[in-house]
Amino acid sequence: MRTSESRFEAEEDAAPLEMLTALFEARGWPCGATGDEMSGEVQGSWTTYQLRGIWRPEDMVLQLLCLPEIRISDEKRAVAQELVTMVNEQMWLGHFDIWSNGGVLLYRNGTMLGDEGLLSLGQAQSLVEIAVEECDRFYPAFQFVLWGDKSPADALKAAMVDAAGEA
Repeated sequence: MRTSESRFEAEEDAAPLEMLTALFEARGWPCGATGDEMSGEVQGSWTTYQLRGIWRPEDMVLQLLCLPEIRISDEKRAVAQELVTMVNEQMWLGHFDIWSNGGVLLYRNGTMLGDEGLLSLGQAQSLVEIAVEECDRFYPAFQFVLWGDKSPADALKAAMVDAAGEA
């Protein structure tokens, strides 16, 4: 275990962006922070995800964005939006969205951190893991719709198939 991770386990809670940065550094993931935002990269099963943590101290809310490097053309926007709606129905935490500026697909999760506005190492790990897992889980569905010309229902059905056992 690295020093920064040990330090935060001992202290338990820290400022949200400081904790996220320490987690990324402890895992050896590239990251950087400026002001009320941090960004980093995490390798998922399908691609490298850009993660951004945005802290709003006035609301005590940490917003975590995960961008799977998928851009949606104007021609595919309607079918992609239909898939986003169907995907979001499958989720308990966070949601997918398409930014109107640039057509970028993203996963977004906002977390209220209470009066002190502190984040534990466990919370930081869970937020990052959930974001990456959800992006990995639905990445194939977006690929099927955007490049395989499948319908949103067929793409989601194909992506939700869980393999039994290992090859």
